[in-house]
Parts: sequence; structure tokens; C-alpha cells
Amino acid sequence: MENSRIVKKGDYLLIDYTGKFEDGTVFDTTLKEKALEEGMYEEEKEYRPLFFRADTRQVIKGIDTGVLGMKEGEEKTLIIPPEDAYGEYKNYLVQEIPLARLELQTPPEPGTKIITPAGSEVKVLNSTETSATLDFNHELAGKILILEIKLVSIIN
Repeated sequence: MENSRIVKKGDYLLIDYTGKFEDGTVFDTTLKEKALEEGMYEEEKEYRPLFFRADTRQVIKGIDTGVLGMKEGEEKTLIIPPEDAYGEYKNYLVQEIPLARLELQTPPEPGTKIITPAGSEVKVLNSTETSATLDFNHELAGKILILEIKLVSIIN
């Protein structure tokens, strides 16, 4: 039977997914139709299945282990706790840094993202004439993620 193959460690996969928060808000999807429906479509983004190798740490742990045992075409909802996603939110990763150290002449707008001189993309929580309070946590840290996934194919 052709469709009886199941995902095992090391298989190369293509999955479509829609990621939501517990309140139902969609934060990401590989599906153009879903992005349009949710009002989050970005013209420059390529909407196509995610390609990765199962259980080899190329994606978050919750996806890595969640796809094991799935069959091609199967759909599943994964509820992924922070420890299997982007980790717990860490207060020590919120830091006030002098603008001079950030190589900025003007204070950045709170709520925006900036790139630090070290190349990290961080969220600006607050700023003054002399410093900025930055959040170095991943934007999904501390959140439970609900992923609706479909195994598009197992690639030989």
C-alpha cells in the first residue's frame, strides 16, 4: 500500500501548518489562503510547505516529535508547551542598554524591532534620550503554541 509509509527519525518531510495562540489568534501559516483569510498575507512571503528532517533538531521539539508516526496526507493538531517550543520567558533577557552601545543617535520607538550591533533582532520595550530597554527573548517565548499540521509528503 503506497500511503502506508509513516514518519520516522531522519525522514525528509514537507508539512503545511497554521500556528495559533490559545486564544485562537493565528501567528504564522504556510498556507496563502489561510494568511488571506486571517488578514496577515504578506506579498513578499513565499507560502509553501516547510521542509525539514524529522527528529534532527531542525525545527522546534514539539514539531520534531509530533510528526513521528504520521502518514502522508494525515492532519493533526499539536499543542506545544513553551519548553518544547521557544522556551520560557526569561526576565533577565530584558535589558536596559545605552544608545551609544547600540550605535544609535536617536531613541528607537517602543514596540518596534531593531538590530543590535551584534546582529540580534530585538523588541524595543521603552526608550529614553540615553538608553533603550530591549527584550532579547524570542517573540514566542513563554507561549503555548497550537499547530494544525498536515503531512504533505515524506521525501525519499
